[in-house]
Amino acid sequence: MKKIKYFLLGLLGLLGLIAALLIYGLIEPYFIDIEPQVAVIPGLPAAWVGQRIAVIGDWQVGMWLANTPTIRRIVAQLVKERPSAVLIVGDFIYKAGDNPSAEINQAIELVRPLTAAGIPTYAVLGNHDYGMKSKHASPDVAQATKLAASLETVGVQMLQNQAVTLASSTKLDEQAVLYLVGIGSHWADKDKPQVALAQVPDTAPRFVMMHHPESFAEFPANTAPVAVAGHTHGGQIRLPFTPEWSWLTFTKEDEVHADGWIDGYGQPGNHLYVNRGIGFSIIPIRINCPPEITLFTLRQSDKSNSLEAKPRNPRYQVQPGNENYQAANPHKYYRFTTGFQVTSNVN
Repeated sequence: MKKIKYFLLGLLGLLGLIAALLIYGLIEPYFIDIEPQVAVIPGLPAAWVGQRIAVIGDWQVGMWLANTPTIRRIVAQLVKERPSAVLIVGDFIYKAGDNPSAEINQAIELVRPLTAAGIPTYAVLGNHDYGMKSKHASPDVAQATKLAASLETVGVQMLQNQAVTLASSTKLDEQAVLYLVGIGSHWADKDKPQVALAQVPDTAPRFVMMHHPESFAEFPANTAPVAVAGHTHGGQIRLPFTPEWSWLTFTKEDEVHADGWIDGYGQPGNHLYVNRGIGFSIIPIRINCPPEITLFTLRQSDKSNSLEAKPRNPRYQVQPGNENYQAANPHKYYRFTTGFQVTSNVN
């Protein structure tokens, strides 16, 4: 009888813990995590040094429990912060279906305060903007086209395999050119990095944005010194103290599911940061994975930084050529399923 009693008590305790986690998972989506990062860009004009670029994404407007209150708060926070530019890495809407107007209109109203405040705002489209919940779904090009055109009407500059000179909310020297490269949706088969790169002089400084991390693998060496993506939501549910594991790790294959700096992926000289996004996929829960504003401070390349890498997995090695970049960002270096922390003398 005692064994049964202890078993039932243990079971009740476990169920209580699960219930507490689920309740917390419904609360955490209303937190906002501002992640300060350094973007090291070779050849960056002096006028751009110290300027800030904010990255957000994965709104998923229209999901059955959308995170629109947090989107509004994040947009308000960005208006207050006044970065030089805001980049939105896709998935504005979830899956509008036959009548996308309501979700598109809601997305427009959510983004409007950024452009109304005079903050240059750029965006790419994600798979949900094409109505694609899976890789094998057919893209709804008409829906994506309508969304992009609607965003343009309120001042968002949409990019699909295009490169433009980045505007700033502060007055900079017109000769201080920094290119922004925007890539189309990977799932919709619209990502053509070579097309976009052909619009950028070979040695020109650039900042790259895309929705899917998978698009990053197509960039030749040294063509994407700083790139940002979304799509993964950071996994939404992450095990405490093990940031490289999320529930998606166990349910998906052949995709990038980490957040933060993804090391060991892509070609030499290229560096990818994955933003956790704001909204949800499948379930409206986040645990140990709050919505994120990534706030990059731009700086020129400096070969003098040093670091000490501490692998969690002894088989893991720091990718050659990334030492300077990792020193500038001394935390959150995650691979697909193994990660490591970096400490350095950089503040």
